[in-house]
Amino acid sequence: MNFRPGSLILKAFKALAYSAVGALVVLVIGLIVYMNSRASLSVWHLADLDEEFTVDSKVETFGDYLALEDRLFRQLDELVYAKIAPEQRHAINRYNRGSLTDPEGLSHNWNRSFILPKENPGAAVLLLHGMSDSPYSLRNLGERLNAAGAYVLGLRVPGHGTAPSGLVEVTWQDMAAAVRLAMRHLAQHSNGQPLYVVGYSNGGALAVHYTLSTLEDEALPKVDRVVLLSPEIGVTPAAAFAVWQARLGHLLGLEKLAWNDILPEYEAFKYGSFAVNAGDVVYRITSEIQKRLTALGGEEKLKDMPSILAFTSVIDATVSTPALVSGLFDRLPAGGHELVLFDVNRITELKPLMKWDPVKVVQALQADPDKTYTLSLVTNENAFSRKVVVRSKRPGKKKLTDSSTGLSWPDDIYSLAHVALPFPADDPLYGGHPPQKSQGLHLGELALRGERGALQISASSMLRLRWNPFYPYVEERVLNFLDLDSTSPVP
Repeated sequence: MNFRPGSLILKAFKALAYSAVGALVVLVIGLIVYMNSRASLSVWHLADLDEEFTVDSKVETFGDYLALEDRLFRQLDELVYAKIAPEQRHAINRYNRGSLTDPEGLSHNWNRSFILPKENPGAAVLLLHGMSDSPYSLRNLGERLNAAGAYVLGLRVPGHGTAPSGLVEVTWQDMAAAVRLAMRHLAQHSNGQPLYVVGYSNGGALAVHYTLSTLEDEALPKVDRVVLLSPEIGVTPAAAFAVWQARLGHLLGLEKLAWNDILPEYEAFKYGSFAVNAGDVVYRITSEIQKRLTALGGEEKLKDMPSILAFTSVIDATVSTPALVSGLFDRLPAGGHELVLFDVNRITELKPLMKWDPVKVVQALQADPDKTYTLSLVTNENAFSRKVVVRSKRPGKKKLTDSSTGLSWPDDIYSLAHVALPFPADDPLYGGHPPQKSQGLHLGELALRGERGALQISASSMLRLRWNPFYPYVEERVLNFLDLDSTSPVP
């Protein structure tokens, strides 16, 4: 008998390969069964709102964009609000007219683009909200900037402010095209004054992308300064594969596979459900930013990048804070940039409860002698005090300097959150201390109690901090950075 070890190895390899393929097939089938067993899709997940702006829309001006937006919202009324099922006509469905969360029932529908004009403005500012969000998220800052002398435009980014179905097919190119329209409008109404961009989350990615584009295209209105809040600069590489879930669902006719989350729509100005395509858009625009940074760095054009002031929490469950450092700030030449990190609450009693302490990461950043930007840490004065100071290290300096904020950590908050940064404590929807006459469903302190697993909304989502106890510091820093009057009151 001939003994042929090579054939045995080949057979073993084939057996392993067949086993691996079989296991993968079983895994995919199990995933499909699980994803398709979730809550049923509603009209707001399926509505085809074809009046939405796209990069191919025949829209020449921002006025045209607003006219198209009017038609879009009329279509939303016809295809969603008028068609919800009788059992969905309850008090916390935003798509039920007259409910607590009906945007039209509140004092203003902040799902739409808005303009806060100013005669003889000292600057013009574009506000860009985050993914699944709406212009509401930057409303407070926009009103403050307007009171300080700025002409302000809050853009409703395509796919947003209407129904979650708007995020199923939107592209980052659609969003970028809308930003260009808005910037051209601002340039026409700036009275020759500086142009600024403020971006929150995905709006931060759009702000950086547009600013990089101006370094390549001289026809685009130039940005003088950029402010970023919880900016989306990097995401996990696994996001590259997310789109295949939606493609598989389309192939098999399983519409639920187009969704990562299918949740109740109980917020007036933010979607609860999250389309797979939205995650793919995030991946693609952040990848495009990295490509452009590499290309512009090679051409030495990054030296013309306007100054950036960014704020983010050291703990952020939505975007990558390390990617903001390595993917943006560490790639920029010196240019007056500053990164402000909100530390965790370092009061001694909380330390044993924390799963992870970012102190080593922060210390490594502070110890780096080659930083070309200012690194500031909003942190406890010491381990026994809730008082907060700003500990800064400037380029070329070894010593850290402290400055007082006059603010303190609230007793029951251990860190900030991605969604908290743009909202003050008195925000009527998301604040921890809203006005007594605030309208609608107040979400800032929402914490329904009972047994776990009974609600469609997770306990972790309800307990996530929705407002920023250090918002006054953010607001003051932004006004000073943009050379606007920080003493002027909001009317």
